[in-house]
Amino acid sequence: MRFIDSNPDAITAMETADPSQSIVVLNMLRFRETALDGFGVDGMSGRDAFFRYGQMNAEDDVTYGAEPIWAGPAHNTIIGDEKWDLVLLVKYPSRQHFIDKVHDPVYLASAQVRAAALEDSRAVELTQFLPAP
Repeated sequence: MRFIDSNPDAITAMETADPSQSIVVLNMLRFRETALDGFGVDGMSGRDAFFRYGQMNAEDDVTYGAEPIWAGPAHNTIIGDEKWDLVLLVKYPSRQHFIDKVHDPVYLASAQVRAAALEDSRAVELTQFLPAP
């Protein structure tokens, strides 16, 4: 099964948790060979379209404090059989920052470019306990 868009139930669950707690979002991404047409990234590779999505968020100031803390290519899936092209860890100052971002109309418009770029993706909310924050 492939996933591109946020799971509304997961966002609702996030809204019931401590809004001030900082979070890290683990993103695992598989790019389309060619981005879908009709989203302003026609003819681009999925990888290039995804990086355009990131630029759009920065230009439109819809980052909500997002701080990429690690990014790199994925190589071998040691447990499981999924293949990913890129993995990102993005830190948010608070859970509320992330929630506000995913409800922002400007962000939602740029998310169409993200969807055009990706063949499949995962995003997992993480909180830290080691080392102690």
